[in-house]
Formats: sequence, C-alpha cells, structure tokens
Amino acid sequence: LGLNPFHHHWLRARHDGDTSSLWDFSFNYLAAKADKFARLDQIPNSPLSGLDYAFHFDAGLYARYLRQGCEGAGVTRVEGLIHHVERNGETGDILAVKLANGARVEGDFFIDCSGFRALLIGEAMGVGYQDWTHWLPCDRAVAVPAHNGPRLRPYTQSIAHTAGWQWRIPLQHRAGNGHVFCSGFISDDEATAQLMDSLEGEALAEPRVLKFTTGRRDAFWVKNCVAIGLSAGFMEPLESTSIHLIQAAVVRLAQMFPASGCDAAVTAEYNRQLAFEYDSIRDFIILHYHLNSRSDSAFWRACANMAIPDGLAHRIRLFRDAGLIFRDNNELFAEVAWLQVMVGQGLMPVSFSPLADGVGKGQLFEYLANMKKIMSATVRRLPSHADFIASHCASNFASHGAGAGAGQ
Repeated sequence: LGLNPFHHHWLRARHDGDTSSLWDFSFNYLAAKADKFARLDQIPNSPLSGLDYAFHFDAGLYARYLRQGCEGAGVTRVEGLIHHVERNGETGDILAVKLANGARVEGDFFIDCSGFRALLIGEAMGVGYQDWTHWLPCDRAVAVPAHNGPRLRPYTQSIAHTAGWQWRIPLQHRAGNGHVFCSGFISDDEATAQLMDSLEGEALAEPRVLKFTTGRRDAFWVKNCVAIGLSAGFMEPLESTSIHLIQAAVVRLAQMFPASGCDAAVTAEYNRQLAFEYDSIRDFIILHYHLNSRSDSAFWRACANMAIPDGLAHRIRLFRDAGLIFRDNNELFAEVAWLQVMVGQGLMPVSFSPLADGVGKGQLFEYLANMKKIMSATVRRLPSHADFIASHCASNFASHGAGAGAGQ
C-alpha cells in the first residue's frame, strides 16, 4: 500500500462501506483485551510489527537500586534539610547550601531535585512557574494500594469519573490505584469515596490526598543551577510522563554539561529543548480532555468547551479536515499515539489522502481482511499474561519485597 499511513487506507475502506474499527487492526489492543502477552517483536511470517510493551517496577526499590549504583561509583551522599542558599552577590551563581544541621555544602554546579518546593530554582533563583490549570484543571490526586482483583491484566486502566479519572495499575503483589480530580468540581471526601468504591480488591493502606499544580518553570537552567523533576515542572499523570521528563532532562544535561562555566548559548538551547518537551506533552494530554463528548458532568463539559493552545488547535484541524498527523521535532508521542486518541475520542476526518485511491477496492478489502485474520490467529497462540509472568519474571515478593508486571 505504499508509503501512505495506514489510517488513510482504513478511512478509504470505511468510505467504501467497510465497518471495521481501527482497533481491529491494532495487535496490541487485541492481545490486551484477550489478557494475552509475549515478547514478540514481529508477527511470525508477516511484515506486521509485534507487541509494544513496558514494565512496571516497584518505584521505591528502583530508586534504592539507582542510589546504590551511584554511591558505588563514588558519589558522596549528604542528607539534610536545606536551610539557606548562598549566592554570589556579583554573578548570582549559587555558592553553597546550608543545611538545618549546620553543615555547609559547596559546589560549582547545582541540580535542584527538591520537589514541588523548588528550593534552588524557585525560592533562591526566583524563576517563575507557568500555571497550566486553565488547560489541565485536575489539581489533586488520592492514591491507595489494594489487593489485585480476579484478573491480572496486561495493561493499566484510565477510568473516567465525574470530575477526573482513575488509574489502576496491576503489579504482581498488589494494584496501584489513584483518582486524579479537580477540586473545583468535587471535594476530597467525594473523590476518595469514588476511588474506594471502585477498588477490585481490599485496600492495603489508608488513602492519601496529594495536591499539585500542572505546569513548568519559565526556565530550567539558570546560571549554575538546573532543575530536574518536580522542581522543573509537573505533568498530571494521565500519560505517565514524569519519569520520561526526568530522563529527557538528564540526557540533555549530560550532552550539554559545561566544561567550565555556563555558556549562555548552551543554557538557552537546553531551556528551548526542555520547554518544547513539556509543551508538546501538555498539548497531547489536553487533547484527551478537550475531545471528550461526555455531557453528564459539569467538569467534562467545561473541558470540552475550554480554549486550547493554538498549536493543539492546528493539529486538530489538520486531522479533522484531511486526516493529517505530523510528528514535530521528534516529540515524545508519535503519529500513532495522536491517531488513537483522536479517533478514540470520536474525532473522524472528513477526508483522506487521495493516494489511498491508488489501490482497488477489492485489493484493499482483501488486504484488511488478511491483516485481521493474521492478528487474530496470532493472538490466539499467545500465552496468557499470567502464564507469561509465571514463566519469565515471577517475583518472590515474600523474600524480596518487589514486583514487576508487563504493562501495555
């Protein structure tokens, strides 16, 4: 079918009377719905790609593992609460941080990982914060671990509620559950009750309410200070992008790390790249909210009617009018990610590429039918997710306190 993106051929087939869903041609979707999983890069005896997957790890144990690796490589760890930040009166650079216990830690370069408080980049350096609540209004989350339900699903779930959404993440030894919500439309108690009522297994702890403001710093690298993690910004967890943003910042910092001093051109480029990373992810998350067609609650109606960034509005018009999707500057979410959200939320193009007319109707229908046949047959041969876990990566939680599950 040439170089034309697949969805144009699917749109052309629908125009000619085919009733197939886009998800009929998603091997990942079909396997996930059947609770099947395997490490399969390509469907055997076909050019079709296999399963994309990720792994869920116990976050606390993973952090401990990274800490041990750093200390083993020679990093000295000093623990304490920052009481005061010393700055050079002429250059504005940070000279040292004073801890509450009286210790003074000097440095040539400082990375602010102090969380939402942003003690260095925000309080000391005075860098402003862009509040995106008008686009992403959810500002709180209540979280609780629970026993797993009867199914060990090979995917996480995002479940809409009246004023936000719920995550359900299956690990081998427990399920992570949380309700992200907007405090302007629901109280903490009501949001907690919605979450607790939806648990598939018994809660393992008391629910905790967290407050946040989605947004980012005006700049991430100022003088000799770089903010990484929550001090740099926070993206609500609908697409689980927080770790990616940390990794993206770390990789860029490693690539641009100063040999001596901080060059203005380098810091400007770092800030430009990180700002683009945050802004493009922001727009992708806004897309989920804005395209909703729910009319059963004030929250979802407000999201559907809100003003959106110009760049996102342009992307929506391109797809609606011509089925066009472009990946800008190697941004995190590729074309297929935008496609599945737009189609999944009911946005259907009014036209498709004329190149899709280059294939005869009979040939196109036969091709699509063969795709469905091959995918369905391959899904039937896959092991269940539970069987895959038991055979390849079963955890010994009683001994080691860790769990991992393949996620979709």
